[in-house]
Amino acid sequence: MTPPAVPEVSVILPAKDEAANLPIVLRDIAAALAAVAHEIIVVDDGSSDTTIAAVTALSGDIAGLNLIRHAASCGQSAALRSGVRAARGRIIATLDADGQNPASNLPGLVAPFLAPGADPLLGLVQGQRLGRQDTWSKRMGSRLANGIRNALLNDGVRDSGCGMKAFPRQVYLDIAYFDHLHRFMPAMVKREGLKVMVMDVTHAERHAGRSNYSNTRRALVGIVDLVGVAWLMRRRRLAPASIILRAETTGGTRPSAVPDQD
Repeated sequence: MTPPAVPEVSVILPAKDEAANLPIVLRDIAAALAAVAHEIIVVDDGSSDTTIAAVTALSGDIAGLNLIRHAASCGQSAALRSGVRAARGRIIATLDADGQNPASNLPGLVAPFLAPGADPLLGLVQGQRLGRQDTWSKRMGSRLANGIRNALLNDGVRDSGCGMKAFPRQVYLDIAYFDHLHRFMPAMVKREGLKVMVMDVTHAERHAGRSNYSNTRRALVGIVDLVGVAWLMRRRRLAPASIILRAETTGGTRPSAVPDQD
Protein backbone atom coordinates (compact mmCIF):
# COMPACT_ATOMS: atom_id res chain seq x y z
CA MET A 1 0.00 0.00 0.00
CA THR A 2 1.14 3.55 -0.73
CA PRO A 3 0.60 5.99 2.15
CA PRO A 4 -0.99 9.38 1.40
CA ALA A 5 1.55 12.06 0.45
CA VAL A 6 0.18 14.54 2.99
CA PRO A 7 -2.05 12.96 5.67
CA GLU A 8 -4.78 15.08 7.23
CA VAL A 9 -4.65 13.14 10.48
CA SER A 10 -1.75 11.62 12.38
CA VAL A 11 -2.77 8.95 14.89
CA ILE A 12 -0.25 8.53 17.70
CA LEU A 13 -0.04 5.48 19.96
CA PRO A 14 2.41 5.50 22.85
CA ALA A 15 3.22 1.83 23.50
CA LYS A 16 5.13 0.06 26.23
CA ASP A 17 5.10 -3.75 26.16
CA GLU A 18 1.90 -3.93 24.07
CA ALA A 19 3.05 -6.43 21.43
CA ALA A 20 0.00 -8.64 21.98
CA ASN A 21 -2.45 -5.76 21.53
CA LEU A 22 -0.92 -3.70 18.72
CA PRO A 23 -1.84 -5.91 15.71
CA ILE A 24 -5.53 -5.68 16.62
CA VAL A 25 -5.41 -1.98 17.47
CA LEU A 26 -3.50 -1.00 14.32
CA ARG A 27 -5.85 -2.88 11.99
CA ASP A 28 -8.84 -1.31 13.74
CA ILE A 29 -7.39 2.19 13.26
CA ALA A 30 -6.74 1.60 9.56
CA ALA A 31 -10.32 0.36 9.09
CA ALA A 32 -11.90 3.19 11.10
CA LEU A 33 -10.05 5.92 9.16
CA ALA A 34 -10.18 4.31 5.74
CA ALA A 35 -12.03 7.35 4.37
CA VAL A 36 -9.56 9.87 5.85
CA ALA A 37 -6.01 10.53 4.66
CA HIS A 38 -4.01 9.48 7.70
CA GLU A 39 -0.80 8.06 9.09
CA ILE A 40 -0.23 5.99 12.22
CA ILE A 41 2.76 6.59 14.47
CA VAL A 42 3.58 4.00 17.10
CA VAL A 43 6.04 5.29 19.70
CA ASP A 44 7.70 2.33 21.40
CA ASP A 45 8.59 3.69 24.84
CA GLY A 46 11.46 1.38 25.73
CA SER A 47 9.49 -1.88 25.54
CA SER A 48 11.13 -5.11 26.69
CA ASP A 49 8.81 -7.36 24.66
CA THR A 50 8.43 -7.83 20.88
CA THR A 51 6.61 -4.56 20.21
CA ILE A 52 9.02 -3.56 17.44
CA ALA A 53 8.63 -6.90 15.66
CA ALA A 54 4.84 -6.73 15.98
CA VAL A 55 4.73 -3.32 14.31
CA THR A 56 7.27 -3.98 11.56
CA ALA A 57 5.44 -7.19 10.63
CA LEU A 58 2.42 -5.07 9.69
CA SER A 59 4.30 -2.42 7.71
CA GLY A 60 3.47 -4.05 4.39
CA ASP A 61 -0.24 -4.36 5.17
CA ILE A 62 -1.07 -1.01 6.76
CA ALA A 63 -0.40 2.15 4.75
CA GLY A 64 1.27 5.05 6.50
CA LEU A 65 2.49 2.99 9.47
CA ASN A 66 5.48 4.56 11.23
CA LEU A 67 7.54 3.46 14.23
CA ILE A 68 9.61 5.56 16.64
CA ARG A 69 11.60 3.95 19.43
CA HIS A 70 12.80 5.35 22.74
CA ALA A 71 15.93 3.54 23.86
CA ALA A 72 14.62 3.76 27.44
CA SER A 73 11.15 4.29 28.87
CA CYS A 74 10.42 8.01 29.20
CA GLY A 75 6.69 7.95 29.97
CA GLN A 76 3.48 8.49 28.05
CA SER A 77 3.74 12.27 27.69
CA ALA A 78 7.28 12.03 26.32
CA ALA A 79 6.14 9.36 23.86
CA LEU A 80 3.25 11.54 22.71
CA ARG A 81 5.62 14.46 22.24
CA SER A 82 7.98 12.38 20.08
CA GLY A 83 5.03 11.33 17.96
CA VAL A 84 3.62 14.85 17.57
CA ARG A 85 7.00 16.25 16.57
CA ALA A 86 7.38 13.56 13.90
CA ALA A 87 3.78 13.83 12.65
CA ARG A 88 2.92 15.23 9.23
CA GLY A 89 -0.82 15.59 9.75
CA ARG A 90 -2.45 18.90 10.62
CA ILE A 91 -4.68 17.11 13.15
CA ILE A 92 -3.40 14.75 15.82
CA ALA A 93 -5.48 11.95 17.31
CA THR A 94 -4.26 9.92 20.27
CA LEU A 95 -5.39 6.70 21.88
CA ASP A 96 -3.94 4.04 24.14
CA ALA A 97 -2.23 1.03 22.57
CA ASP A 98 -3.88 -1.50 24.89
CA GLY A 99 -7.14 -1.73 22.94
CA GLN A 100 -9.26 -0.13 25.65
CA ASN A 101 -9.96 2.91 23.43
CA PRO A 102 -11.90 1.42 20.48
CA ALA A 103 -10.69 2.91 17.20
CA SER A 104 -14.29 3.14 15.99
CA ASN A 105 -14.47 6.41 17.99
CA LEU A 106 -11.76 8.09 15.89
CA PRO A 107 -13.92 9.42 13.00
CA GLY A 108 -16.18 11.27 15.44
CA LEU A 109 -13.20 12.57 17.38
CA VAL A 110 -11.53 14.22 14.37
CA ALA A 111 -14.72 15.25 12.55
CA PRO A 112 -15.09 18.69 14.23
CA PHE A 113 -11.68 19.70 12.86
CA LEU A 114 -12.23 18.35 9.34
CA ALA A 115 -15.76 19.68 8.80
CA PRO A 116 -16.28 22.61 6.42
CA GLY A 117 -16.34 25.83 8.39
CA ALA A 118 -14.63 24.25 11.40
CA ASP A 119 -14.29 26.58 14.38
CA PRO A 120 -10.75 28.04 14.23
CA LEU A 121 -10.77 28.47 18.03
CA LEU A 122 -11.42 24.78 18.72
CA GLY A 123 -8.24 23.53 20.33
CA LEU A 124 -9.13 20.08 21.67
CA VAL A 125 -11.74 17.34 21.43
CA GLN A 126 -11.43 15.40 24.67
CA GLY A 127 -12.86 11.90 24.96
CA GLN A 128 -14.86 10.92 28.04
CA ARG A 129 -15.17 7.21 28.69
CA LEU A 130 -18.57 5.59 29.07
CA GLY A 131 -18.96 2.20 30.75
CA ARG A 132 -15.32 1.94 31.84
CA GLN A 133 -13.99 -1.61 31.81
CA ASP A 134 -11.50 -1.08 34.64
CA THR A 135 -11.26 -2.37 38.18
CA TRP A 136 -13.40 -0.73 40.86
CA SER A 137 -10.33 0.76 42.57
CA LYS A 138 -9.07 2.26 39.32
CA ARG A 139 -12.46 3.82 38.52
CA MET A 140 -12.80 5.27 42.02
CA GLY A 141 -9.24 6.57 41.98
CA SER A 142 -9.82 8.30 38.65
CA ARG A 143 -13.12 9.78 39.83
CA LEU A 144 -11.48 11.24 42.92
CA ALA A 145 -8.50 12.61 40.99
CA ASN A 146 -10.73 14.16 38.32
CA GLY A 147 -12.91 15.80 40.97
CA ILE A 148 -9.94 17.39 42.71
CA ARG A 149 -8.42 18.48 39.39
CA ASN A 150 -11.63 20.07 38.14
CA ALA A 151 -12.21 21.85 41.46
CA LEU A 152 -8.77 23.43 41.28
CA LEU A 153 -8.44 24.04 37.53
CA ASN A 154 -12.12 24.40 36.53
CA ASP A 155 -11.42 22.83 33.15
CA GLY A 156 -14.98 21.52 32.75
CA VAL A 157 -13.87 17.96 31.93
CA ARG A 158 -14.74 14.90 34.00
CA ASP A 159 -12.25 12.48 32.42
CA SER A 160 -9.08 14.27 31.33
CA GLY A 161 -7.08 11.05 31.69
CA CYS A 162 -8.91 9.44 28.76
CA GLY A 163 -6.34 8.62 26.09
CA MET A 164 -8.68 9.52 23.22
CA LYS A 165 -8.00 13.11 22.18
CA ALA A 166 -7.84 15.11 18.97
CA PHE A 167 -6.18 18.50 18.49
CA PRO A 168 -4.36 20.57 15.89
CA ARG A 169 -0.66 19.75 15.86
CA GLN A 170 0.28 23.41 16.15
CA VAL A 171 -1.85 23.86 19.28
CA TYR A 172 0.12 21.13 21.02
CA LEU A 173 3.45 22.57 19.94
CA ASP A 174 2.46 26.01 21.23
CA ILE A 175 1.61 24.99 24.80
CA ALA A 176 4.16 24.52 27.57
CA TYR A 177 5.47 20.95 27.71
CA PHE A 178 6.03 19.04 30.97
CA ASP A 179 5.91 15.41 32.02
CA HIS A 180 2.32 14.12 32.37
CA LEU A 181 1.02 16.93 30.16
CA HIS A 182 -1.42 14.49 28.54
CA ARG A 183 -3.51 14.46 31.75
CA PHE A 184 -3.87 18.24 31.76
CA MET A 185 -4.48 18.99 28.10
CA PRO A 186 -7.96 20.55 28.61
CA ALA A 187 -6.66 23.07 31.15
CA MET A 188 -3.57 23.90 29.10
CA VAL A 189 -5.59 24.37 25.90
CA LYS A 190 -8.07 26.65 27.68
CA ARG A 191 -5.09 28.54 29.07
CA GLU A 192 -4.33 29.56 25.48
CA GLY A 193 -7.83 31.02 25.02
CA LEU A 194 -9.01 28.09 22.90
CA LYS A 195 -12.15 25.96 23.17
CA VAL A 196 -12.40 22.40 24.46
CA MET A 197 -15.13 20.06 23.26
CA VAL A 198 -15.93 16.90 25.21
CA MET A 199 -17.15 13.78 23.44
CA ASP A 200 -18.39 10.51 24.94
CA VAL A 201 -16.38 7.50 23.74
CA THR A 202 -16.73 3.79 24.37
CA HIS A 203 -14.34 1.73 26.48
CA ALA A 204 -13.31 -1.91 26.27
CA GLU A 205 -11.43 -4.49 28.26
CA ARG A 206 -7.75 -5.00 27.54
CA HIS A 207 -7.07 -7.61 24.87
CA ALA A 208 -3.98 -8.78 26.75
CA GLY A 209 -1.40 -7.74 29.36
CA ARG A 210 -1.79 -5.35 32.26
CA SER A 211 -1.62 -1.61 32.90
CA ASN A 212 1.77 0.01 33.44
CA TYR A 213 0.31 2.46 35.98
CA SER A 214 -1.23 2.09 39.45
CA ASN A 215 -3.50 4.44 41.41
CA THR A 216 -0.70 5.12 43.90
CA ARG A 217 1.77 6.06 41.18
CA ARG A 218 -0.76 8.34 39.48
CA ALA A 219 -1.56 10.07 42.77
CA LEU A 220 2.06 10.70 43.68
CA VAL A 221 3.00 12.30 40.38
CA GLY A 222 -0.38 14.01 40.02
CA ILE A 223 -0.14 16.14 43.17
CA VAL A 224 2.96 18.00 42.01
CA ASP A 225 1.63 18.35 38.47
CA LEU A 226 -1.73 19.69 39.65
CA VAL A 227 -0.11 22.40 41.74
CA GLY A 228 2.17 23.33 38.84
CA VAL A 229 -0.67 23.55 36.31
CA ALA A 230 -2.76 25.62 38.72
CA TRP A 231 0.16 28.06 38.98
CA LEU A 232 0.51 28.20 35.19
CA MET A 233 -3.22 28.89 34.80
CA ARG A 234 -3.01 31.83 37.15
CA ARG A 235 0.09 33.27 35.51
CA ARG A 236 -1.45 33.48 32.03
CA ARG A 237 -2.98 36.78 30.91
CA LEU A 238 -4.79 36.87 27.58
CA ALA A 239 -5.44 40.01 25.57
CA PRO A 240 -8.72 40.29 23.65
CA ALA A 241 -8.57 38.73 20.20
CA SER A 242 -8.26 41.24 17.38
CA ILE A 243 -8.62 41.33 13.62
CA ILE A 244 -5.84 42.69 11.47
CA LEU A 245 -5.06 42.99 7.79
CA ARG A 246 -2.27 40.62 6.90
CA ALA A 247 -0.43 40.99 3.62
CA GLU A 248 -0.46 37.99 1.33
CA THR A 249 2.78 36.86 -0.29
CA THR A 250 1.13 37.39 -3.68
CA GLY A 251 0.24 40.96 -2.83
CA GLY A 252 -2.82 42.59 -1.32
CA THR A 253 -4.26 42.05 2.13
CA ARG A 254 -6.90 39.95 3.79
CA PRO A 255 -8.51 40.06 7.25
CA SER A 256 -7.03 37.51 9.61
CA ALA A 257 -7.67 36.64 13.25
CA VAL A 258 -4.56 36.66 15.38
CA PRO A 259 -4.25 34.47 18.50
CA ASP A 260 -4.45 35.97 21.96
CA GLN A 261 -1.17 37.22 23.30
CA ASP A 262 0.36 37.54 26.76
